[in-house]
Amino acid sequence: MSQFTLSIFDPNFLLPHRAGIAGLALALSELESQRSQAPLTWNVTDEVVELAWKGSDREVVTWLLKQTYQINHQGYLEVPALKLDAQGQYTFTQGVLTTFLQHNTQRKLSNTSVTRTFLIEPDQPEISIEVKPLESCYYTGDIKEAFNNKGAFKKEIPLKGNHLPGLVECFVNGPYQESPQGFLALLFLPLACGYYQLPPQAVGGKLSARSALVIPEVQNLKHWVKRRRAMSGYTYRDFRSSGAGESALHFLLQEKVVEAVQPFGVHYCEVYQLGKQVWDAQQAYLKQAVYRVEVTDEVLELYEVARQVFPAHVRQKENGETWLALSKALPWICDNLIGGQPWYAGFFEFYKRNKLYEREGLVKMTEYLNPDEQVLFEVVQGAFSKYLYRQIQQAQKQGRQLDYGQVTDKVIYRFQRPSTQQEFATALVDFLSQFRSKAARDKGPQIVHWIHREENWRRARDLVLLAIATYRSKKGDSLNGVDVPLESMAEGDVTEDEMFSFADE
Repeated sequence: MSQFTLSIFDPNFLLPHRAGIAGLALALSELESQRSQAPLTWNVTDEVVELAWKGSDREVVTWLLKQTYQINHQGYLEVPALKLDAQGQYTFTQGVLTTFLQHNTQRKLSNTSVTRTFLIEPDQPEISIEVKPLESCYYTGDIKEAFNNKGAFKKEIPLKGNHLPGLVECFVNGPYQESPQGFLALLFLPLACGYYQLPPQAVGGKLSARSALVIPEVQNLKHWVKRRRAMSGYTYRDFRSSGAGESALHFLLQEKVVEAVQPFGVHYCEVYQLGKQVWDAQQAYLKQAVYRVEVTDEVLELYEVARQVFPAHVRQKENGETWLALSKALPWICDNLIGGQPWYAGFFEFYKRNKLYEREGLVKMTEYLNPDEQVLFEVVQGAFSKYLYRQIQQAQKQGRQLDYGQVTDKVIYRFQRPSTQQEFATALVDFLSQFRSKAARDKGPQIVHWIHREENWRRARDLVLLAIATYRSKKGDSLNGVDVPLESMAEGDVTEDEMFSFADE
């Protein structure tokens, strides 16, 4: 008789094993009505899955897999326990095919493509996608490599990428060897994961497809199964992610939305970013990076805001072809959030790479600066307002229209040029002194705090550039070539001595 006890707190198990045990618990929950006919018995507690059966290990595992994984008439890999709709079945199938089953030896696709259409936005054209239906795969076949001639588990079982995406065989020691318990858990790992399609990446001068696999931390099997059942499958919009960072945040946000009991929620996850490596042109989805992501509720709330202000949009070409256009700003913001950085960190580099950026979204995001950040932001925008006022006066005297874009670029260049803390501090003080604003009154200590600490000055530079790039008038206008009512230069402005009088104390 074979007996297995799979614990999510087994010290020999990694996160994928523990998530695989959760996937097994979910699969077994779907088989409750078949207990009397099943060739095995099972018991699921908060921490453990217990299995027992008589007879051949191979026959029982094959039966369990056939009940869990099926291929439906549309050519999707269907898992009854997940209860997915058409878009959910598409995203799950494509996700598994680009992670666990990426090699041709692990799946067989139809030679003929079919067209699938998905509605993304009301009153917008549908997205049309060419898909080759799935005909067979590793999980629906006869698994032989794990068993001996008598149908019993081998003591050591070789693992490949269809058990753990991105796993590469060692040319010296051969493939990674797994225990029967670990192997059994990994067979059900696909049920617990999140799948995302990332924008292609240039490798060796060619665009290469990329994907992200998100593996959750599971603390309580029964509670996780309930939450997983409450989750709907990913829509095509959710499946298309701007980057690995957003994939993690979206997965954790979705977990939080359906979370019924906070202590047993998913608090962190691992993200496998898969794509081509320059040293291997044969395989499309090698492991490029692995991230462990653990964030606070405040970070998830900020991500939810960013996702709303930088949404994906359906675009249509003249020939009627449609696609989903993703934000360029969102992956940069998400990478900052999972790295514990302010959401605007690295705006200096981001602006240099993206001269055309989503200005309106950035303007909305500036509403979520903290009080310290807001001080520097408003002081710089106040000085920039005075600068614009002088430029408008000069343009009027010369009888010409002011080129707002050129004016903005000049000031941005003024703060992009400094490469050291001292150079930046000098540039900022000179600018604030030359264009004095009421917003700077009594703000000298905060400004010095920003520019005279080594750990702050680059962050201050990002914030200064953001303030200029997102400037809006009091009226709410952005710099789009129209006249902008500016702040008056009347009484109440601070002097340079007043602004920085504390510096010598």
